[in-house]
Amino acid sequence: MQNTLTAHLQVLSKKLSGELYFDELIKAIYATDASVYRMLPEAVAYPKNKEDIKLLIEFAKKYNTSLIPRTAGTSLAGQCVGKGIVVDVSRHFTNILNFDEKAKTVTVEPGVIRDELNNYLKPYGLFFSPITSTSNRAMIGGMVGNNSSGTTSIQYGVTRDKVIEIQALLSDGTEAVFGEIPPEVFHKKAKAHSLEGHIYRSIYGALNSKGVQKEIKEKFPKPEIHRRNTGYAIDELIKSNIFTDSEGNFNMCQLLTGSEGTLAFSTQITLKLDELPPQESVMVAAHFNSIENCLNAVELTMAHNLYTCEMMDKTILDCTKNNRTQQENRRFIEGDPKAILMCEVRANTKAEVEVLANQLVASIQASELSYAYPKLVGEDINRANTLRSAGLGLLGNIVGDKKSAACIEDTAVALPDLSNYISEFTALMKGYNQEAIYYAHAGAGELHLRPILNLKTSEDVGLFRKITTDVAHLVKKYGGSMSGEHGDGIVRAEFIPLMIGDINYQILKRIKDAFDPDNIFNPGKIVDALPMDKSLRYQTDRKEPEIKTLMDFSASQGILRETEKCNGSGDCRKLPEFGGVMCPSYRATRHEKDTTRARANALREFLTNSDKDNKFDYEELKTVFDLCLSCKACASECPSSVDVATLKAEFQYQYQKANGVSWRTKMFAYNNKLNRFGSVSPALTNFMFSNGWTSSVLKKTFGIARERQLPLISKRSFKKVFKRLDDKTYVSKPIKTVYLFNDEFLNYLDTPIGIDAFELLTALNYEVKVVNHPESGRTFLSKGLLEQAKKVANTNISIFKDLVTGETPLIGIEPSAILSFKDEYLKLTDDRISAEYVSRHVFLIEEFIQQEIKLGNIKPEQFTSESKTIKFHGHCHQKSMGNQLSSFDVLNLPKNYKVTIIPSGCCGMAGSFGYEKEHYDVSMNVGEQTLFPAVRKASTETIISANGTSCRHQIKDGTGREAKHPVTVLREALI
Repeated sequence: MQNTLTAHLQVLSKKLSGELYFDELIKAIYATDASVYRMLPEAVAYPKNKEDIKLLIEFAKKYNTSLIPRTAGTSLAGQCVGKGIVVDVSRHFTNILNFDEKAKTVTVEPGVIRDELNNYLKPYGLFFSPITSTSNRAMIGGMVGNNSSGTTSIQYGVTRDKVIEIQALLSDGTEAVFGEIPPEVFHKKAKAHSLEGHIYRSIYGALNSKGVQKEIKEKFPKPEIHRRNTGYAIDELIKSNIFTDSEGNFNMCQLLTGSEGTLAFSTQITLKLDELPPQESVMVAAHFNSIENCLNAVELTMAHNLYTCEMMDKTILDCTKNNRTQQENRRFIEGDPKAILMCEVRANTKAEVEVLANQLVASIQASELSYAYPKLVGEDINRANTLRSAGLGLLGNIVGDKKSAACIEDTAVALPDLSNYISEFTALMKGYNQEAIYYAHAGAGELHLRPILNLKTSEDVGLFRKITTDVAHLVKKYGGSMSGEHGDGIVRAEFIPLMIGDINYQILKRIKDAFDPDNIFNPGKIVDALPMDKSLRYQTDRKEPEIKTLMDFSASQGILRETEKCNGSGDCRKLPEFGGVMCPSYRATRHEKDTTRARANALREFLTNSDKDNKFDYEELKTVFDLCLSCKACASECPSSVDVATLKAEFQYQYQKANGVSWRTKMFAYNNKLNRFGSVSPALTNFMFSNGWTSSVLKKTFGIARERQLPLISKRSFKKVFKRLDDKTYVSKPIKTVYLFNDEFLNYLDTPIGIDAFELLTALNYEVKVVNHPESGRTFLSKGLLEQAKKVANTNISIFKDLVTGETPLIGIEPSAILSFKDEYLKLTDDRISAEYVSRHVFLIEEFIQQEIKLGNIKPEQFTSESKTIKFHGHCHQKSMGNQLSSFDVLNLPKNYKVTIIPSGCCGMAGSFGYEKEHYDVSMNVGEQTLFPAVRKASTETIISANGTSCRHQIKDGTGREAKHPVTVLREALI
């Protein structure tokens, strides 16, 4: 049967203008979304146009399969998983089709990213107001499917309020345009002999009865709850003038919005826009000693015309303590609050907004519910919002198999019911010995409440159902909505009959049957629901696979649980214009396969389900890791801190144990040894590297991109040069003694930078020592030669453990080399205690100088007063494990130097990656995203600075500009 379907899929693939995949890797990647569910699809399609979607509809009908629409794939309820064909529109349906500034409308394809759309609209003073925590990758199609709301819904409403028109393909492949229509047009459409006509007739027949309308009003969630996505929105349809004496015209978009792709396939969406909010804002971050006090404060704060009213509890706040990216965002927190209520007011002037903020503070203060209420402005508001947005993803950092389970996290009640509801909810959870996590759009009465469960055990899977059932009854008691903004999906669809009554549920089934009689659109969601406790991501009561690794993954309880930390939130899909570094290869290809999420999910799938002795021995895994640049952004930027660079190193090691190591891999891995041979006669070596004929032979032989310039060997190794410098340099009363790490790049390729570092430090009155030690092992790590890397790490730790102290630190020039002491060495060395000790006394040279500036040991007066402009690009590992501000501060030391940090992600070179011919195009694409344009835009007088050797070579190859290390810039600035 499967082989027959595969043959049909092969035929279909040739007919499509877009792409169709049905290999095991892509199916595994798309088997999950951001929910607790896993269903292996039959195929994954990337349609290029409407004709492709028509072909997919025809195929699904003919071969009794289904279509599961998908955009960013961050569904929390399981809407994006299914056993049919996943149809991903995020690659090709990404165009803004029409913008009418006067009418304040825009028409887009479903794959347009929400924040990308708003960047386009901003110059016109307009925006699409619903905002999700995933707005830098969430797409309009998904937001319409879920009826997304977000933080601003208390001011602007939800997605359903903004959808004017939807062009869609129906289940018979015909096209339909749904929008606002008067009664005469409605009835005319209902007479048509077509599927569209049948739909209108069915809607009218199902809802026209006054008794039915009464049943809907009585059983659906309270209308004052604006976040309500329980089932299809027939409670909205009956408000139109088709069924009442109201003036509002009928609009099918109200039904399609929130329908989760179960009724039709949207191809164009027209949205109503809002004017940008008032420019001036203040956020009052009220701190509370209890959840109860926090919730009791919601109604009084909402009397102040808030733009946002968000809540985080202590659990989420505690998760951020160990996330490097979030440290700066925690500065506003006072003490150890049980909850924080983030209330934002806005006005057109600073004076006006200050009055509003003071009035809000006075109300909170008078209530005596809060113990602190700091006022945040400007960038501090963005930091607080970033902390809140990262909340759900950060919950994935809970070590072990118990995780916060998304099942009851979307309940919404009317504000007057909020306190009583939460009191009963808390009591209910205590009955299950659960301490709930509270993450809330409190102003909208919506609480993201999650139990902590181990869904690998049948006991907790049973609790998963029991808790959800009990909460559903509690929500029903208060006339609330079980699905506030994240949709019904799989997890809540079972409870729709309870929430709206069986009579109303039967109407939903009639509507589904009218639209989709063959059930090809996303079956099992909303009606005829799939069981909420089946098709889970993890097999129940399974025996955990035993997976031995060379690197130490004990912090995550093993490599498999490291992969399981990925919850599918999709932060790795954000584009360059939204900042950060993660994930450079996805930014280049826009292919889900090249996301951090895909790599973690693929490795989890194969490690979990493999029956091989070597569970890493799969070509599919080699494919999914191929474009990982090991930038390490995921280790800090991913809310769940999934360290895919380390996963890749371990995979390469294990895979190569079974398949051997290629000659090219060995060449790059043993590059330091080859450079040592080359340094015997650098003139000859450099002639071979730079001469057109010989260099082309070398490149062709070793699979190096012909466009690349090969790095040249320094005339002398730094080891030799240092002896000469040390012999003639004497620092009489040094401020400190530092050990300079002579890494593999510094020793043979960047000797002039080493000389600059020595001259700079000694001129600033520091004694510099270089001891005999091996390379850093970075090239071994990047190529998965972990046994060699481990040997190097053990040797370096044994050398430096008795040398470095707080007064005699180890400092390094190349970030990827020196930062190995703070990262991989801790996972490789046998002497973990010594490795941790050494790591505390290791610094990037800019970090060391920055500290000495703060101590007053280095002063601006020691440098030139000449004016210069500098643009700095930071190394990925520095961004992930350190802070670019150290380089920024150091370059700003001369008083008339004007420094800006280029807001770039990865440069794209990533060690040997950019040299490899098959990776050259991706490498240059990454560079072109932000870095190259910024460098080209800089004047010739502007100094380009970069502290990574790969980065400097990439800048040279991509722009023709020479980039200087910050050390060189400072040494040249000495007086």
